[in-house]
Amino acid sequence: MAVWLEQGDIVLFQGDSITDAGRVRENGNDLGKGYALMTAAQFSAKYPEKQVKFINRGISGNRVPDLQGRWQEDCLDLKPNLVSIYIGINDTWRRFDRNDGTSTEKFKEGYRQLLDQTASTGAKLLLIEPFVLPVPEDRKLWREDLDPKITAVRELAREFGARLLCLDGLFAQASTQADSAFWAPDGVHPSAAGHALIANAWLKAVGAAE
Repeated sequence: MAVWLEQGDIVLFQGDSITDAGRVRENGNDLGKGYALMTAAQFSAKYPEKQVKFINRGISGNRVPDLQGRWQEDCLDLKPNLVSIYIGINDTWRRFDRNDGTSTEKFKEGYRQLLDQTASTGAKLLLIEPFVLPVPEDRKLWREDLDPKITAVRELAREFGARLLCLDGLFAQASTQADSAFWAPDGVHPSAAGHALIANAWLKAVGAAE
């Protein structure tokens, strides 16, 4: 697979806390401490001649409606060549901790609007499906709400010709090699090893890893 990024491309990471990963908001160049940083570091070390710029605009707690509210400023105005979107777990989580979930229909329609706006600019799209692991046990109850949203992300990837990271299966497979808590201590937020799993999968998706 040829590398999907060209000389001087701008890559935008968008999403929630997993993408945010403690980035310093006041520093527009800060990539946080998670998969976005790991991805950018590995890609840049392997392809320094491409001079690809990586930007992180993930915000902890965000859901699809939050992205809709800030998409112009935090995506379109940045004129990215590739937009990587990782959203969805909070659209499920809020149902269980605040009785304020996002229906699958609203989730998919809002997500589609984001993709419509982005695709119209000619930007490439990489979608990252949300995942959850059974840590603690009550996370198992979330599957009823999250699984349809994962399906929606997969359908949107096909609809828009986007590349897709199937994280739910990736983390389930990894959990056969080490306990689920090793990869995501609360079932949602990846450990350092979990972030590395995402970064490696991201690089493979753009043809930048063996």
